[in-house]
Amino acid sequence: MNAAADPRQDDLPDELPGPTMKWVYHLSRLIFGGWWVYSGVMPFIDPAWQPLGQEQAAIDFTMALIASGLMVWIKVAEIVFGLLILANRMMPLVAAAIVPINFVILYWNFVLEVGTVEYTFGGLTLLFNAILLWPWRRYYWPLFVWNGRPDFSGRAGIQD
Repeated sequence: MNAAADPRQDDLPDELPGPTMKWVYHLSRLIFGGWWVYSGVMPFIDPAWQPLGQEQAAIDFTMALIASGLMVWIKVAEIVFGLLILANRMMPLVAAAIVPINFVILYWNFVLEVGTVEYTFGGLTLLFNAILLWPWRRYYWPLFVWNGRPDFSGRAGIQD
């Protein structure tokens, strides 16, 4: 993307703030992206690999997702988003797009299923999501404008 396409590009730093955050971000990106690809692919390889949980509420919830066909869409999204995270591409969009899926994962881990492993995975999901969102925060602040001005023109890009 060039400066004409993104007028804020001149304000962007060349690197993430500090070497520590840079390494935490990339390590989290690799672990989380790999986790999402694995989690997305595994039910297609063997449907028995899809965790159902131990609690009846978790089992019922997961079985309803499978029976409705929504689980297939979730798994395809996990694969696509996981690959984009691993490739470090479209990250502002991908980091925001995984939030709704992660809300469901957090609900499953903290409410429907009980246990140390579930709480650990829920906590890691929240942590990785926050780490992936943080470096892209400047792209999200404009979304919180209270009284925006719509652009009804046919021109591409922001017309401010």
